[in-house]
Amino acid sequence: MKRVAKSILYSGVLSLLTFAPILLSSQESKKGWNFGPLPAVSYNSDLGFQYGVLCDIFWFGDGSTFPAYMHKFNAEVSRYTKGSGIYHLFYDSQHLIKGLRVTADISYLTDKMMDFYGFNGYMSKYSINTEKEFYKFDRRLFRSSLDIQGKIGGDLSWVGGVALYSYKTGELKGEEYLSSPSLFKQYVEAGLIDQSERDGGARAELKAGLVFDTRDHEADPYRGVKGELITLISPGGESSSAYGKLYTSVSGYIPVNRERLTFAFRVAYQGTIWGEQPFYMLQNITTLYFRQITNEGLGGHNSLRGVLRNRVVGSAILFSNIELRYRFNSFRLLNQSWYFAMNPFIDAGRVVGYYREERMDNLPSEQRGHPEELHISAGLGVKAIMNRNFVISAEIGKPFDKRDGNSGLNIGLNYIF
Repeated sequence: MKRVAKSILYSGVLSLLTFAPILLSSQESKKGWNFGPLPAVSYNSDLGFQYGVLCDIFWFGDGSTFPAYMHKFNAEVSRYTKGSGIYHLFYDSQHLIKGLRVTADISYLTDKMMDFYGFNGYMSKYSINTEKEFYKFDRRLFRSSLDIQGKIGGDLSWVGGVALYSYKTGELKGEEYLSSPSLFKQYVEAGLIDQSERDGGARAELKAGLVFDTRDHEADPYRGVKGELITLISPGGESSSAYGKLYTSVSGYIPVNRERLTFAFRVAYQGTIWGEQPFYMLQNITTLYFRQITNEGLGGHNSLRGVLRNRVVGSAILFSNIELRYRFNSFRLLNQSWYFAMNPFIDAGRVVGYYREERMDNLPSEQRGHPEELHISAGLGVKAIMNRNFVISAEIGKPFDKRDGNSGLNIGLNYIF
């Protein structure tokens, strides 16, 4: 564990050295506009090194709502060395329309080496000795969403929204991959991916549900509970059927030592309740607020940290995150309030509803795995938090089973829940 701690602390310090000069030179106040332009420099073991620019923009008005903001914008243009790109604009406010919270997103996300490990977790075999390109395909996504929340009474709110997705999917581009085998090709040949969805498609999802929220703050809560119950409906088209999904989650934040130590947990379920999703929609995990640019899994830095990205995909998934958040070394620097935090964690999840299970026998025998089990990982994170809103994060996780990969490191922004 000491080696892990040293590695994660080194990564966090490296991130701070990269970000701090721009953060501190802007001399933000807690009233009016607060700008946080940054180089989009980070590292993710699934994606590689990131380079580009991003900016968090907050409007605090007269400061009476601080640390809560009145309006927040986030814009990012960046790329990763393994071939993915991000073009992203995000907005969130509880003050644009009186009595309503409005959250909007528009993004174009490209990934020339998107991970694909098949369906139903361990039922699809993964070998660490197989060429990495075997588990890749090309994916491009245009996404836009709009969510609105309104109070019912007390801490209970209703939510409604719509999200539009347009996917382009296919085999890896490039002559060197034309004759190379891949799991994506085998799934198409075996009929696990229908010909009508092989190249992607467009879907709309309509969202309605309830949210219960008693957290004292959103970016880094010390105490409180958040619960969500959301239904999603996607109308059918000429070449695709309609489907419905259910997402429910409970996140809790229990103070152990006042504001210094918090026990945090999340338990979530998402499943198809009728119809059938196209394969390219399976990895989407419902969210009302994008803490990361993407919210996909299971597996990767948004869900099961250290597990291969999108390793655990099925018609229904169940997962949990448990961590201790220890805050220390509060200080002020250039008129900004800072503190550090450390968060050891354990993540677990599995497929609980199988996707096209009856077709799995069509795969070559060497690609058939074993019955699904729980996927578990553990690790450590460090955070540097400015004004209780801006969270610089570095986390490393390691799965308990080698069928889920070796380990994963991510340097970026925000807690994952």
